[in-house]
Amino acid sequence: MRELFIDIETFSPVNLAKSGVYPYADHDDFELLQFGYSIDGGPVEVVDLADGEQFPDTVLVALVDPRVVKRAFNAAFERICLSTWLARQHPEFMTGRRFVDPAQWRCTMVWSAYLGLPMSLEQVATVLDLPVRKDSAGKKLITRFCTPTKPSVFNQGGMRNPPASDPDGWEQFISDNRRDVEVELAIHDRLADFPLPDSEWDTYVLDHRINDTGIRLDRVLVDHAAQCDRQHRATTLARAQEFTGLENPNSPIQLKD
Repeated sequence: MRELFIDIETFSPVNLAKSGVYPYADHDDFELLQFGYSIDGGPVEVVDLADGEQFPDTVLVALVDPRVVKRAFNAAFERICLSTWLARQHPEFMTGRRFVDPAQWRCTMVWSAYLGLPMSLEQVATVLDLPVRKDSAGKKLITRFCTPTKPSVFNQGGMRNPPASDPDGWEQFISDNRRDVEVELAIHDRLADFPLPDSEWDTYVLDHRINDTGIRLDRVLVDHAAQCDRQHRATTLARAQEFTGLENPNSPIQLKD
């Protein structure tokens, strides 16, 4: 095995768009739902972890093997999420480290952006007029299975929708996961004649190692600063209410009146 093309589906109660991938994957309720992959450009397989399927041993080892290049569209998401999953499920693979080395990964999104293409799997496939396209209906399935929801009869009063809540939708979700890997393969083949310079990949790796390391914060100072802000907001809001007679002086429409 030389290359492993990857696309995953996950669940977390953390809002990914607002918080970023590190808090998203670090939450106790984070879960890896599906793992779509292709070995060296071969047929795409999907491991349905939410329904109890297990990783093939060869694929599991490849995730931390520096000789195997892992490829994904927006690879940072896959790398951080899989690092967290490995640390919890197979800690023997993550001894002495929090994250899989970004030097083992190549990001198709970064490659596309370098060539002036969109930073969206669906849009890249459209611009390149690829024979295989991402199914736009998959966004609804991501909302259904990958984000918190209100309790209902279908999820047995829980805060998320398990596969059993919509078996047909889940099967479609698996097909979409497989399709995403197929689109990644098609993009890779189309861009193969326009490789990203090694110097750019070196910069990519450095950037992600900096992100993995993070920065030191004085948490006591930060918590107290946030408390000061809350107190100050409450005081100024009360003054604004007194001056304007408005219940919500933060409303531009009410304030204009």
